[in-house]
Order: sequence, then structure tokens, then C-alpha cells
Amino acid sequence: MKKTIVLISCASQKLKHKAEAQDLYISQIFRASLAYAKSLNPDKIFILSAKYHLLKLDNVIEHYNTTLSKIPENKRKDGLIVLNSDQKTEWGIHVLKQLSEHTNLSNDEFIFLAGQEYIKPLKNSIENFKNPLEGLKPGQRLKHLKNCLI
Repeated sequence: MKKTIVLISCASQKLKHKAEAQDLYISQIFRASLAYAKSLNPDKIFILSAKYHLLKLDNVIEHYNTTLSKIPENKRKDGLIVLNSDQKTEWGIHVLKQLSEHTNLSNDEFIFLAGQEYIKPLKNSIENFKNPLEGLKPGQRLKHLKNCLI
């Protein structure tokens, strides 16, 4: 039976202490993505973490400062670690392995609520996916998600 799986990317704004993944990320875009994901009543929701790979909402994790997003060196703050191309490929392989333990990559429907850098390493191995935020800039994504929740 086909399941619906929502994948949300992590966010740079986080609590400074250990917490469940769904509570650690505190940015408006993450909170709106999570609310929207829950409103879809999917079979599963996972968070795509630059450091921890695939997270269940209740996984307890530490604060970290790693991203797949393209951030110029002169804009990086607080020891931000930006994964390079090879690291992104390895990250994608690891996430796909984890996803294959919980989902059917060729049958289930995946909904990405994530930036392109988090989607690129995964999309060629996932047969059925939607990207409702495709082509939207961060501010537009937030507005779109909030409109979907009204």
C-alpha cells in the first residue's frame, strides 16, 4: 500500500540545548512546514538534518551548526560548517539508506518541504515526489505555507 511521507529540511535557527528534533528547530519556516506537514495527515514525517541525516520528530538531538545550503564564506557565522559536493553526495546516500528502512522509495509518495540543496541528493532515487515549494524564495515559501494553513 502506498504511503505518504513528508520530508522537512532542518533550519539554522535552533534551541541552544538538547531537544526533540521537532522542538529544536525554531525558525518560522520550519514551524510552518511542520504545521503544514501535520495538516496533510501523512503516514510519516521526517526531518532532513545536515548533521544527523534522517530524523524522526521525537529523536532527541544536540544543537549543531551544519548546512547543505550554499553560504558564501564571508557570510558564515559561529563556526558554520557547509557541506561540500562530495559530502552532500555522501549525505544523500546515508539518508536514502535510512529512508529505505522506513519507506518504499519506488512506491511511496514523498512530499518535500525543503530547499533544493536538500532535495538534489535524494530526488533521483525517489520515484514519486512532490515539491510544493519549488521555485519559491524563502519569504515566499513561508507565505505559501501560511496560506495553506488558513
